[in-house]
Amino acid sequence: MKKVITYGTYDLFHQGHYNLLKRAKELGDYLIVGVTTEHYDESRGKVNVIDPLLERIENVRKTGFADMIIVEDHEGQKIEDIQKYNVDIFTLGSDWVGTFDYLKQFCKVIYLDRTPNISSTQLRQTRSQIIRTGIIGTGRIAPRFLSESKYVSGIEITCAYNPEKAEGKLFEINHDIKCFSDSIDEFLSYVDAVYIASPNETHYEYAKIALEQGKHVLSEKPLAFTKEKTLELHDLADANNLILLEGIKTAYCPGFQQLLNIAHSGRIGKIYDVEATFTRLANPEAREYTDYNYGGSFLEFGGYTMLPIIKLLGTDYKEIQFNSILNEDGNDIYTKLHIKYKDTMASAKTGIGIKSEGQLVIAGTKGYILAESPWWLTKKFVVRYEDPTVIETYEPNFQGDGLRYEIAEFVASINGYSKNSYKLTKEESLAMAAITEEFMKLRKEQK
Repeated sequence: MKKVITYGTYDLFHQGHYNLLKRAKELGDYLIVGVTTEHYDESRGKVNVIDPLLERIENVRKTGFADMIIVEDHEGQKIEDIQKYNVDIFTLGSDWVGTFDYLKQFCKVIYLDRTPNISSTQLRQTRSQIIRTGIIGTGRIAPRFLSESKYVSGIEITCAYNPEKAEGKLFEINHDIKCFSDSIDEFLSYVDAVYIASPNETHYEYAKIALEQGKHVLSEKPLAFTKEKTLELHDLADANNLILLEGIKTAYCPGFQQLLNIAHSGRIGKIYDVEATFTRLANPEAREYTDYNYGGSFLEFGGYTMLPIIKLLGTDYKEIQFNSILNEDGNDIYTKLHIKYKDTMASAKTGIGIKSEGQLVIAGTKGYILAESPWWLTKKFVVRYEDPTVIETYEPNFQGDGLRYEIAEFVASINGYSKNSYKLTKEESLAMAAITEEFMKLRKEQK
């Protein structure tokens, strides 16, 4: 008897799950299916499992393919199960290619090709749909989005779009994702939502086209270069009952939310100053370094540094001032933004050609909060007081590179079970857009 084993969460059970189980069964005579617990899923980075364990087990049982169903609840169990049940073949979907090659010393490992466009058909009615999502732009962040989406229930990346055919074809080959280049309308016909990862200057147009065709939008920052165009996109989304999220991933990370809660709780007293810094030395040939019109340090990282300022001090600022250091092409490689409120102040520093300590400091009348680099992932922060011996340390849960949290928020918002619109509100997005607009005016004057 040839024994086969496979594992999965099987959340929001759909046709793709059914097809993989069917093909796994065809590999041998006896199929063992491991269903992961919520706790283990969380420990390995899955952030939003929706269906309870017993329901997921029952959905696997109903297919009739599993000869045995087991529960996976800890690291290392796969090797234990392979040895315990004398397994001949371990199999998973092709989106995990290479991840479990270490099991080859115990049995044969087979990766099954994924089922394209599986979200068009589901085996049962659920309270949540699976969001068929397309990626616009195939640059360096697109593969990260693909990788992180595996840890979010309810989303299926079905295709991509890049008007540059050569780049699109390479992405298609490397990631086994259909990439359209000729017609964005054809691309949009295959999806329910889009993730916009294209160059900065294209975000607004792509978002507008997608919203006009009834597609939900998650866009990299900035949504647009003016407050007026940003408001236009939000109003368009509202009018069509669509979700529009700006992808400043920090806003959706659990650690950042915990930091904000402590700051707002009064633990450090009244907040009078926020200082946020984000610098990362760019390749001199990279877009953000060479593109004078739409590159530079502020457009690259300004969204991150403005976020804690706006979240903590509000949108009603009174005065802003920019100071930049430019390279020989006139591109800002280091920018300081000063923001003045009625009785508080803030500063934001961004850099792509000058390196500085990347930290977030929130100063209050009783103490201060310090989040060291990379604070925008918020893996750790401390609260300090006048007494130097009193230090409160927080190390919140953080998985992956942070993208999975904004993806999970996007899916939850579309399905209507997210109550977390406060994480980045329309008003906050508009306030940051207004500051960005002032920066673009200054850039035009310098040019």
